[in-house]
Amino acid sequence: MLKTYMIGYDLNSPGQGYDELIKTIKTLGTWWHCLDSTWLIKSSKTAVEIRDILTPHLDANDELLVAKLSGEAAWRGFNKQCADWLRENL
Repeated sequence: MLKTYMIGYDLNSPGQGYDELIKTIKTLGTWWHCLDSTWLIKSSKTAVEIRDILTPHLDANDELLVAKLSGEAAWRGFNKQCADWLRENL
């Protein structure tokens, strides 16, 4: 069963690259990325599995949050493509 998760992160080392982390997030399932360090994904994996998959791309002082979403949401200011994804996947 697919669930929707929010992934948020702060990479705290100066000059740290996001490329491998972003590439890995995109492999987890259908994704939404309309906020700088926040992603929403539809995945059959658990939050713990997602965290563990992303951890190798983080430094010890980085922060990561993976949270399953309940389906209730409100938003403002997104373009049509971003808003449509939210309507269809939350």
